[in-house]
Parts: sequence; C-alpha cells; structure tokens
Amino acid sequence: MNILFIGDIVGAYGRAVVKQLLPGLKQAHAIDLTIGNGENSAHGYSITEKIYHELLETGIDAITMGNHLFEKKELLQKIDTFDRLVRPANFPPGAPGRDHLLIDVKGKKVALINLLGRVFMQCLDCPFQAADQLVNRLKEKTPVVLVDFHAEATSEKAGMGYFLDGRASAVLGTHTHVMTADEKVLLNGTAFITDVGMCGSADSIIGMNKELILKRFVTQLPEKFEPTDYGRGLFNAVVMDIDENSGKAKGIKRIFVTTPPLELPKEAK
Repeated sequence: MNILFIGDIVGAYGRAVVKQLLPGLKQAHAIDLTIGNGENSAHGYSITEKIYHELLETGIDAITMGNHLFEKKELLQKIDTFDRLVRPANFPPGAPGRDHLLIDVKGKKVALINLLGRVFMQCLDCPFQAADQLVNRLKEKTPVVLVDFHAEATSEKAGMGYFLDGRASAVLGTHTHVMTADEKVLLNGTAFITDVGMCGSADSIIGMNKELILKRFVTQLPEKFEPTDYGRGLFNAVVMDIDENSGKAKGIKRIFVTTPPLELPKEAK
C-alpha cells in the first residue's frame, strides 16, 4: 500500500496549501492512506473542531498531534469525539483522546501511533517505553504500524527509528518544520526520516511571521509568534511503499513542492 504522510500543517496558509495540492498528489502517487500532522493547524497552535473537519474534507484520513495538543482548551472536552485524531501515547494515564488508531485500508488494518519526545520538550512519560508496549500490542492486530515521533532532538528521533526497526513499518519525525534529507529504509524494514517538514508559507521562519521572530532574536524581548499568511506555499510530505502482509517498508521518498502565493479568504485567516 502507498501511504502519504504530511508534515506539520501550519495555520490557515498551511491548510490552503494542502487543499490545493493534495488531490493531485494522491492521484499521482496512487495513495491508499493519507495522514497529516495537525498540531499547528489552528493559527499555529493545536486544532479546533472546525479545522479537524476541514482537514478531513481536504482528503486527509487521519491526524496526528504533538506538544501544542491542548493549547485549545475546547480539545479537553471534545477530543474524545474526534475518531480520526490520535494524540501522543506517552501522556500520563487518564489523559483524554486516543493513544492509537486502527484504520481500514484496502481490507487491511493500519495502526497509527503518535509519540512526543522529551529532549528539549515538556517531560511526559518515556516515549520509548510507551512505544515498546503499544507497538507490541498492535502487532498482534496488524503488521502495518506507523509512528509519528514529534520530537526536537535529531538523536532522539534516530534512536526511536532504530529502537523500532523491524517492528514498526515507519518512524517519521515531526516538530522542527524543516524537512531533512535522510529518508531511508532501515536494515530490518522500517522507513525512517528525521523530520518530514511542514506545510505553510515558504517565506517564513518555520511557518511563522519572520519579522516577529527576527525582532525577538534581535531584542530578546517577548513577541507572540503568528503564522505567515502570504508568500509562496510550501508542501512537505513523504510517500511510503509498505508491504501490507509483512508490514515492511519497501521504499520512502520525499515530496517537496512550492506554489505561487495563495490568496486566503478573510474568514480563513
């Protein structure tokens, strides 16, 4: 099966880029399953009920999250109703939301896990122990297990790749918003990339307004980051070819596309 995983979707501009490009990319690559990271989709921070449905309407089948998960307070009450959204599995027991998804694809089950790193991030439960327990359990239900590891440190992401090599079909890094060029299939059949990148404005600093970020760097004074809603569009993703019977990856390749500037409707900003 061909699986498309889209990097962090940043704000309204990122959503507009996905909406414009996704149908053609799905057709061009004969995609069977599309997953997107939505933790920055609501003006750069978390997700809302409206945006959750908007992303599904663009053609995304399942949504992963990350460290901004609960920055929209409505999610505390509503996340359990989002049956195609998975939150990091290493939140402490009792946190609302799903710690994994089982998705039907071509008559087969695909398991999806989201994990949050701990190096330079908020300190949750151990992602390695959470992955170990959850992957082993899900492998009893399906050979195809996908992991979005939302983490800062490249070494921690590489560690998770090798930790799950041969057990997960893919370990895909998110969070830094900068696509890395190290995509590969590890020795035991796990597709890996340190970071998938992002969708948003190419004329930004990791999807955010560059003037505001530069002001903070130069002055060291607090400045609220705002997503950029102008300039060229940027779409980052990876396509994986996964053997649906063995769960092994046969290939992984990057998709890096830029578009001319997009015009956003006022209500989308």
